[in-house]
Amino acid sequence: MIFVKVDDLKPGMRLGKPIYNKNGVMLYDRDTKLTIQAIYGIRNFNLMGLYILEPAEPLPPMTEDDINFERFQTMSVFSIREDLNLIASGKKDKGLDWLCSLVIKNYGSLGRKINFVQSLRSSEDFVYKHALNVAILAAIIAGQMNLSGARINTLVKAAVLHDIGALGFDQLLEIQELTKEQRESIKKKTHEILEHDASVDPELLRLIDQMHELYINEDGEISEGLKKNPNANILYIADSYDRMTAMKSYEEPTSEIKAIREMLDNPERYDPYIVNSLIKAINILYPGVCVELSDGQKGLVIRGNEENIFEPLVLKFSDNSFCDLSLSSVKSEVWISDVMKTMDNRIKLDHSLLDQYSNMG
Repeated sequence: MIFVKVDDLKPGMRLGKPIYNKNGVMLYDRDTKLTIQAIYGIRNFNLMGLYILEPAEPLPPMTEDDINFERFQTMSVFSIREDLNLIASGKKDKGLDWLCSLVIKNYGSLGRKINFVQSLRSSEDFVYKHALNVAILAAIIAGQMNLSGARINTLVKAAVLHDIGALGFDQLLEIQELTKEQRESIKKKTHEILEHDASVDPELLRLIDQMHELYINEDGEISEGLKKNPNANILYIADSYDRMTAMKSYEEPTSEIKAIREMLDNPERYDPYIVNSLIKAINILYPGVCVELSDGQKGLVIRGNEENIFEPLVLKFSDNSFCDLSLSSVKSEVWISDVMKTMDNRIKLDHSLLDQYSNMG
């Protein structure tokens, strides 16, 4: 699968991912061959480009959860774009509470892990996609922590609104990491916008300010009260995870496994209980995932490990030997360095090989 800019699309190219309209209705399914008319229509969607299947490439598998996740993201980004722009201009939103309730309904009490798949962002939609993803992650984490419905609602609404002040920094968000001064400007602008919105109560605004404080002071001193504020830390961890793993034009995204490792290795910055709640809610190292090992070899996860996701049973491709990373004699010598990704940032899976070996080991 390759990424092709909109201006370079040609008739006959096959779509690698579906395209939906703002109502979540599929316009073009995966494996659809583009026509001249379709290309002209797609150019009106303000997309940077599309993922295209290579000529002989088979259609990669997608679960029903994956399809629904992408549809929900597309539909919700249109809604968030409209609401944030209205609020930023001092007007009443059209459906922010409705959107928050949808996020909570779909992701606040899943009872199972999901594949949290990132999509490519541009300066046109960076803020909106980021706000939605932070809201979804906050709902997932809060649901895993069994927080009350009222708290989850506060977290999700705060997540949607927390970066409204970044709308003026759209170009910067796409091309570079923000400086401390730029973050302070975003915090100030966000506060100024939201304090004039009658639908934003003072407690919600205070929570958003606290989340920004965690970012601005992440390399300095953070008060004990703020460190122990669970709501602010849920937002901070959700925001950090999304920023690390987002597909950006200026750098390669951090893989899920490296993002989680960084969080676990820095317990002073990232509350371990909240990080572990995130781990329990999303798929990272599960059967079928292809991985890179620290000794340079590649392998396939045959069996996950709920006690420690970094210690699954792996089948090495080089000699078809099993490597149980939960054994102390093994993990002292080799460990998973990263997961292998496809072009569209999906974790690379080998279902046929998994089926062959799933009853072994």
